Amino acid sequence: MCAILGNEHEYNGLLPLTANRPLSTLYFDCKYRIMDFALSSAVNANIRTVYMILNEGRVKSVFDHVGGGREWGLDSIGSYQYLGFYQDILRKKAEGKPYFNDMIGFLEKAKSEYTVFFGNKMLCNVDLRSILDVHQANGAKITVVFKRVPKEKIAPDDCILTLTEDNRVQKTDIFSELEDNQELYNLSMSIFLVKTDWLLDLLHKGQNAGAPASVQDLLNREMTRVKTRAYEYTGYLSNIHDIKSYYDANMDMLDPEHFNALLFSSQKVITRTKNEVATHFYDKTKVKRSQFATGCIIKGEVEHSLISRRTVIEEDAVVRDSVIMSNANIKRGATIQYAIFDKNVEVEAGVRIKGTPENPVVITKGSHVVADIYGGEK
Repeated sequence: MCAILGNEHEYNGLLPLTANRPLSTLYFDCKYRIMDFALSSAVNANIRTVYMILNEGRVKSVFDHVGGGREWGLDSIGSYQYLGFYQDILRKKAEGKPYFNDMIGFLEKAKSEYTVFFGNKMLCNVDLRSILDVHQANGAKITVVFKRVPKEKIAPDDCILTLTEDNRVQKTDIFSELEDNQELYNLSMSIFLVKTDWLLDLLHKGQNAGAPASVQDLLNREMTRVKTRAYEYTGYLSNIHDIKSYYDANMDMLDPEHFNALLFSSQKVITRTKNEVATHFYDKTKVKRSQFATGCIIKGEVEHSLISRRTVIEEDAVVRDSVIMSNANIKRGATIQYAIFDKNVEVEAGVRIKGTPENPVVITKGSHVVADIYGGEK
């Protein structure tokens, strides 16, 4: 198999966290990025040939994280990486030029019998080999991965599947257009497995007929036109599309059941290696139900929070129910609750920052907070 990672979809509901980075490079659980899960699923299936679709102007954090791809084995002999820009595809389509040719060239060079497509916002740990087995056994043109989820876990533009008893896709709908009110919905996880020859033919015909420029949208459309089987995923899933869903996904990792289901299944999750000293806890430090990455200095109190690399929490400072990204400096006597800190945030002594579980306060990258903040975003 080879893999296509579609990173072009972005959500305004994740601003300001995604103002200068794509959704796929958002921090998760102290040391991971969201894209690690798709890359790891690919590597665990022995995929070493990857095509990434990116948005222009949102490339730096991807390169900073992936680098040469060493941790995922993408720098080995025989591996092949390719980057394409969604805006370039849109421009070529607007100009009447063949807009899938770069992707077609990649697939032809990859010489893989099967291709898997990943969207960019589903936090999950899928076994692609099991999906391939199901795909081969059913003789379908497309196998799509889905999970049964309640409506509060679904974004308005998500694709909902109507299935037959034998899990054949009968109909697809955009969630916001549905009028019925069910307890659970069949949410498409935007993971598709297809034969490469069939995908090549679809891309050739599609660009000649003005098909959607987004491969994800194109595959969503094709599900009702060709034989499509749905593979039910029963593991942990978070659908990241706004601040609340991002906050909840991180908080889920403080529940051992969710943490072990996502990160310690038979499928390993790989991220970029950082060789740093261990986090140092002082004698008077108070810690309860929290996680810490490396390189932190913790002198104060931390409860039910996730603390990323190289964060300093001074004496008498309190952090509760919060997600703190790397290089934060929280000074003496500060109190933080229900907050998300982007990178390089400094909080002055005695400052209070407090949101709510439904509306955590978001502090933007590089902020220097000198006054109290209650609710809303900064």
